[in-house]
Amino acid sequence: MNSPKIKIKPFGVHAILIEWPHTVNEQILEIILQYQAILQSNGFADPDWEMVPSYNSLMLVNRKHEIDHNKLTLELENYYTQLGQKDKTSKFLWRLPVCYDQEFGLDLQEVGAKLNISIADIIAMHTGAQYTVFGIGFLPGFMYLGGLNEKLEVNRKASPRAKVEKGAVGIAGKQAGIYPQESPGGWNIIGNCPVPIFDASKENPCFVNVGDKIEFFEISRAAYKLHKIEAEVGIYQPEKIQLNA
Repeated sequence: MNSPKIKIKPFGVHAILIEWPHTVNEQILEIILQYQAILQSNGFADPDWEMVPSYNSLMLVNRKHEIDHNKLTLELENYYTQLGQKDKTSKFLWRLPVCYDQEFGLDLQEVGAKLNISIADIIAMHTGAQYTVFGIGFLPGFMYLGGLNEKLEVNRKASPRAKVEKGAVGIAGKQAGIYPQESPGGWNIIGNCPVPIFDASKENPCFVNVGDKIEFFEISRAAYKLHKIEAEVGIYQPEKIQLNA
């Protein structure tokens, strides 16, 4: 697709926001990631800078200095003209285990009743999709996953829970996600993933990046316990497949 127009605007004295058309699709996301790579190769990989890609925007934050927004806007517009001169960014497919046992699938029955489908069908459709990581936020490591089967689209819960367990796998609207830590939350919880998505003690706390793909596969309660122990001692490695290699 042709490179769509962008809007650049201040986002406080230390940040600037670049916006694309407000539509959610992988072509826009790929453009954002390629543009981010161009900026990284032109000085924005400096530790002073942080870049946050998501859906149809890219935010640049300078951790130390106030931004000259007029000057930076002209630079960013110039870099945008270089789009297409850089190869597609490297992406990975991650296969993550989920236990849909009744202990973890707190809302499976409710979702099934609302959608008039069986629990077995919910699990089959949830594991049968390939998801795209469109954003990471809300909580450190919380992935907003697009690609949910339309037959599983269900509204958020009317009354959010005060506590959602770490690893809880949820669905809401057109999205799926995993709670990387204990938190309040209003998504419909259908299972739990024993693999920590975010670990602040690691150099790269979140192993997944925006633009990556996620697939879920079902595991038993016994396998869940085993993988949780393996993850806690640092020996469990989720399956990782390079895409567009």
